[in-house]
Amino acid sequence: MELTKAVLDCMQVLRRRLREEQAVDIRLSQPGAVPSMLAACADSTNEETRLLGERLSELCGIRLVQPAPPPAPMLSEAELIEKYTRYMGPLRG
Repeated sequence: MELTKAVLDCMQVLRRRLREEQAVDIRLSQPGAVPSMLAACADSTNEETRLLGERLSELCGIRLVQPAPPPAPMLSEAELIEKYTRYMGPLRG
């Protein structure tokens, strides 16, 4: 991967944002800085930070695999009975 001025500028902006938002300190010189930044951007709740992460990904040509969504919460037996025995309106035949 080639570190161009655009890549370094994007990394610097992201480094500041991630430090403020998530208290993540990633040094530009450390090995694996770009994947670490991209992972932190993916975890961010701020839309602008995620967009900057996508921009860095495009500039570097690195794509991270998106994590799988968390499984749906399990319903208790009482909640299942209530959910499936609730009257939903007239039956048509």
